[in-house]
Amino acid sequence: MDRRSLLPRLAVALLCAPLVLAWGSTCAQAADKIKAVASFSILGDMLRQVGGDRVEVITLVGPNGDAHVYQPTPSDAKHLSEAKVLVINGLGFEGWMARLEQSSGFKGLVVTASKGVKTQQMTEEEDGKAKKVADPHAWQSLANGRIYAENIRDGLIKADPEGKAAYEANTSKFIAAVDEMEPQVKAAFENIPAPKRKIITSHDAFGYFGAAFGIELIAPQGVSTESEASAKDVAKIIRQIKAEKIPAVFLENVTDKRLSEQISRETGARIGGELYSDALSEQSGPAPTYLEMVRHNVRTLTDALSASN
Repeated sequence: MDRRSLLPRLAVALLCAPLVLAWGSTCAQAADKIKAVASFSILGDMLRQVGGDRVEVITLVGPNGDAHVYQPTPSDAKHLSEAKVLVINGLGFEGWMARLEQSSGFKGLVVTASKGVKTQQMTEEEDGKAKKVADPHAWQSLANGRIYAENIRDGLIKADPEGKAAYEANTSKFIAAVDEMEPQVKAAFENIPAPKRKIITSHDAFGYFGAAFGIELIAPQGVSTESEASAKDVAKIIRQIKAEKIPAVFLENVTDKRLSEQISRETGARIGGELYSDALSEQSGPAPTYLEMVRHNVRTLTDALSASN
């Protein structure tokens, strides 16, 4: 073959080589990632923060989704069957998870993010009888947010020991942000007189939040959005709002807003805004991450309660 005819081919090969190498590198990086599934959006964000570039995150119950009443899909089972790690809240929050694990044939590592938190007890009504249950909404306390991140870190290290340094660094960064936010939240609520720190929410999801920051919470529904508020409970709350002059009722992104709106109409308490309890917002919304969710909720609550002073 003519030596001159080889030159164009050689030039093309040399030009294409970096592209092939880059493409191969990208594929290798994608192949190196471990696949991890989070049960709902708040855990999905924490898993992304801790996992960073080493983890491919799949979230089952997405933004604005209600994990209390979620019905898993065939694609959920497929994702779980391919995953190395499953991160759940525990405390009875995902009542559907055991069935999904069994149907998917999941063989990986289950990380319970709430492991080690000091749980609060709540009264839940079932078949007309009151019973004590664990409140599963432990992430609403920033102190528990640290525990969640540490549990996720430890699980990822167990599944992927080579990523230990990265997971530890990412967790330290997340916890530093929590440490910075916590005193700011406490200071924001301390500026509101204690008698005014009373709020009405759709369902009882903010118990840990209230305990951490000195807020009294009243909810017509119980710990789960599956429970129905009785007419007796609603009437009792309406009387309490009027007697104590509670200024605001707050909607939630995962609950039926009609109940809160009814209470607002019958008491004159204004709608103070929408809180994010069991799910994040979409990326373009006001609460696309765990820390943004806390920041939005604090701002919404303090704005409404301060306006009533």
